[in-house]
Amino acid sequence: MTAISVQNLSKVYRRPHLRATSVKEAALQLLRGQRGYDEFWALSDVSFSIAQGEAVALIGANGSGKSTTLAIIARVLSPTKGRVEVRGRVCPLLELGTGFHPDLSGRENVFLNASLLGLSHRETAARYDEIVAFAELGEFMEAPVKTYSTGMVIRLGFSVAAHMDAEILLVDELLGVGDEHFQHKSFARLYELKEQGRTILVVSHNLDSIQVFCKRAIWLDRGRLIEDGEATKVVADYRAAVAVYERSLAEAKARDAAAC
Repeated sequence: MTAISVQNLSKVYRRPHLRATSVKEAALQLLRGQRGYDEFWALSDVSFSIAQGEAVALIGANGSGKSTTLAIIARVLSPTKGRVEVRGRVCPLLELGTGFHPDLSGRENVFLNASLLGLSHRETAARYDEIVAFAELGEFMEAPVKTYSTGMVIRLGFSVAAHMDAEILLVDELLGVGDEHFQHKSFARLYELKEQGRTILVVSHNLDSIQVFCKRAIWLDRGRLIEDGEATKVVADYRAAVAVYERSLAEAKARDAAAC
C-alpha cells in the first residue's frame, strides 16, 4: 500500500528585486510591464511514491528542495502545482521545539505540542512519563521553556514527536542534532519505529547514516529529481557528482590565480 504519493510537485517563490518608493512608482512599473520580483522554483515537476513501512532518504545539496518537499507533505506549505496524497497520520519532526511557548513550562508545552500533533489530553497523559524519561528533563519540566538551552528544547521536541501514534514520520536533519548521547538515543528510537513498520522519509547530509538506515534514496538537485533508487548507488552517484563539481571549482580558481 502506498503511504505517500507525490505527483508532479512544483513550488515557486517570489524574490523581490524592484523596490517602489511610492504608489505612483509601483503603478508606473506595472504599466511598463516591469515585475518587482524574480521567480525561484524550489521544486519542479517532482514525482515519487513511498510504500507503507518504507524508510526513504532525500539527499542533495543545500537549496535542492528537500526541506520544501517535507514541508509540503506535512502541509506546512502549499504546492504551486502538483498533488500530494498521504495515507495515515503524519508526524513532522522538522524544526523541533518551534511550536513551544517560551513562557509555559516544559510540562505544559508537552500537552500543547501533543495536541497540535493530534493527541488528546488523556492520550498525552498516558505517555507523559515516557516522554519525560526519554528527554531526561525530569527536574526541569516545571520550569519555563525560555530557561532551556537549545539542546534541551530539541530533546523535548524530539521526545514528544517520537512518542506519537503516527504511521508516517517526516524527519529533517535529525540524525546529527544534540550531543553524542542524544544522537545515539534518537537514532535508536528511529530504528525502533522503523522496525514497528512506520513509514519514514528523512532528510540528512549524513550520507553514511542514510545508507545504514535507508535502503532507498531520492536525489534532488535545484528542485529536480535526479535519481531514485537503491541508497548505496544513489549516494555513490551523488558523491561522484559533488567531486566533479568541486574539481571544476578548484580548476577555475587556479586559472583565475594564474591570470592575476
